[in-house]
Amino acid sequence: MSEQQSRYRVYSTHLKQKFGEKVYKLPINLPGSCPNRDGTVGQGGCIFCDEEGAGFQCLPNTLSVQEQLNSNKEFFKRRFNARKFIAYFQAFTNTYLPLETFKQNIAAAVSDNDVVGISISTRPDCVNDRYLDFLLDIQQRHHQPLDVNIELGLQTVNYHTLQKVNRGHTLAEFIDAVQRIHSRKFEICTHLILNLPWDDDLDVIENAKLLSALGIKYVKLHSLYVVKNTVLGDMYQRGDFSIVTKEEYINRVITFLEYLDPGIVIQRLVGKGPQEDLLFSNWNTSWWSIKQEIERKLKELDTYQGKKFNYLNGKAVREKFEL
Repeated sequence: MSEQQSRYRVYSTHLKQKFGEKVYKLPINLPGSCPNRDGTVGQGGCIFCDEEGAGFQCLPNTLSVQEQLNSNKEFFKRRFNARKFIAYFQAFTNTYLPLETFKQNIAAAVSDNDVVGISISTRPDCVNDRYLDFLLDIQQRHHQPLDVNIELGLQTVNYHTLQKVNRGHTLAEFIDAVQRIHSRKFEICTHLILNLPWDDDLDVIENAKLLSALGIKYVKLHSLYVVKNTVLGDMYQRGDFSIVTKEEYINRVITFLEYLDPGIVIQRLVGKGPQEDLLFSNWNTSWWSIKQEIERKLKELDTYQGKKFNYLNGKAVREKFEL
């Protein structure tokens, strides 16, 4: 492991250690919607969300689950000689489907012998016991060990900002979803946007503290991108808010990592937006370049993930009585 990587827990390294070899994610795009779009909890969706539902890199959802898996799998096999895969249900809210439809899609994915895990992207307010019980049942009956991971979009622990961006749920729903998922011993990946205009450094720190306290396994960090024809895009063009500088985003990532449990695996340090209709994305810099800048600054500051992870298990008592 390189010196830069040793300063935070890298996802690719974790997967290799966990499965004994490199593992690749195969994105799956299901026809679906979102309760924050169809009127169940709100209309219009989150103010930053475009029509693709964060699945702009997926194959068309007119293809079956098996067709998407086979197409993506062949690419990774041909290019990287890959042998093990995680079926990644990526776009929209994948548990916001009729239960039987959900079962059929999951069953189709795990029927592939090369699939060693499933990762299901959803919202905290769409995590239900009956869906989780099905996942537990299929995991227990599977012919080989099957890793089950639930990806929860939170974006921020600041419930005022959650309301501002029209998430349609609050922090309480996230905590409830985490508890239900953990009761089945599934791992959780949480998505966060570290530079939402209404958040500050205290929110960045609290993001790290809450994920650590709740025992989250993975985290994906995103930088905010702005897409045309969204509420956020209209606000951006009117000058209703400003986006922090690239340097400030890098500082926020480092602060987040310092307060984060060192056992949490970092799947992503910075995101990227769709190819078209962007008003702003990553300060006109590649995501890879920003990632490298973060790693360089970690080294320059001689800091690392978990450096300030000292706040759980009764910090005041430990410090007072030197426990």
